[in-house]
Parts: sequence; C-alpha cells; structure tokens
Amino acid sequence: MVDVTEKPATKRVAIARGSIRMKPETLQLITENKVPKGDVLSTARIAGIMAAKKTCELIPMCHPLNLTSISVEFTLDSPKSKIDIEAQVKIVGRTGVEMEALTAVSAAALTIYDMCKAVDREMVISDIMLMEKRGGKSGVFKRK
Repeated sequence: MVDVTEKPATKRVAIARGSIRMKPETLQLITENKVPKGDVLSTARIAGIMAAKKTCELIPMCHPLNLTSISVEFTLDSPKSKIDIEAQVKIVGRTGVEMEALTAVSAAALTIYDMCKAVDREMVISDIMLMEKRGGKSGVFKRK
C-alpha cells in the first residue's frame, strides 16, 4: 500500500460511469417496477453506495477511507435499451476516490444484472471508466 502519511488532506472527487444493455422488454420491466425481485434501481443504488464504502475490502491495495459523499444515478436510454450508471464519490483526505467510484458503478451494474437475470441472461455490462477526478497532487483529470 502506498504511504500517504505525509500527504496533505484535500478535497477529492471522482466520477465514474458505465452501462448495462438489455432487451427492451427487460428495460420496460425495470421502468414499470415489475421485476420479480423488486425495485431494481433502488436496490442497485444501495448496492453501489455500499460497495464504495467497502472498496478497501475488495481491492487489496486500497486504503480504508472515510468517504463524505456517495451518489449513484441512473439514466434510462430506451432507444438503445440500456441503463447508464454514474457514481460520484467525495472525500477530504490524503488519497483519491477513483476506485470507490469505479466500484460503485460496477456493483450497481452487477446488481441490475442479478435482479434481472431470470428474464434476460443476455445483458451486457460495459464501458466502466473514470470520467473525472479532482484534488490531490495530480490535479484534475477529465475524460474527453
């Protein structure tokens, strides 16, 4: 693990995104809250938040962090039959929160898959990536 003892605590933000594509019928079931396992998006949001908080237990070299904010949002894209997922994580600390944002998106997507797999095993999780990070010594990164 990287030694961050001497680094100053600064405000840090990371935003990650990803998508899950599915059959149009599956997206309709989610939209109408008719998936047998329950409210897919609410459950996926909670899973993403919980995963961000537990990132250090999943990724071996991540520091345990006292996160100050986590949000997980969904955009339903009916024409493309997909759900876009965005997570934003904030902290005032000595290390960044990129892994926490990426983990939140991944867990949210996996939760959607798990809750809908009985009706659609062909779902595809894709394009999980860091979109932006601010704070710390390396400054700002913004995906173009």
